[in-house]
Amino acid sequence: MRKFMVVLDDSRECLNAMRFAAMRAAKSGGGVEILSVIPPEEFNHWIGVGDIMREEARERIHAHFEVFAKWMRDKQNVDPNLVIREGEPVNEILAQIREDPEIGVLVLGAGTDKKGPGPLVSQLSRNAGSLPVPITIVPGDLSKERLEAIT
Repeated sequence: MRKFMVVLDDSRECLNAMRFAAMRAAKSGGGVEILSVIPPEEFNHWIGVGDIMREEARERIHAHFEVFAKWMRDKQNVDPNLVIREGEPVNEILAQIREDPEIGVLVLGAGTDKKGPGPLVSQLSRNAGSLPVPITIVPGDLSKERLEAIT
């Protein structure tokens, strides 16, 4: 089964990327893999404190995932899979794509502020020609109705 991989983070544009991935998966008979990456700088503390912070980050990720997963199951009839990795986000995204041959498309949300589309979109689109899968970049300000129309 072909999977749409989408990155779960704290950005506003993440919501549209999630919606797009779920709608495309539902209409094409595919699946959704939600990847969340915990950056290493979050744990540059004493060992015990770092372990507690790591566990709190995982709990926060699971709570966010459940919100998106419930919507995907209830509204799109798609049961997403969660993968949590630790490391530099771009490296971990690429590693996950290489390790899972069922991933067919990487879906990213683009920010709408003056700073640009966001670090993941900027970094990954620079290397788009050598990626093992296509990238779909979903504008962060598309309406839900527009997303439904184009998926």
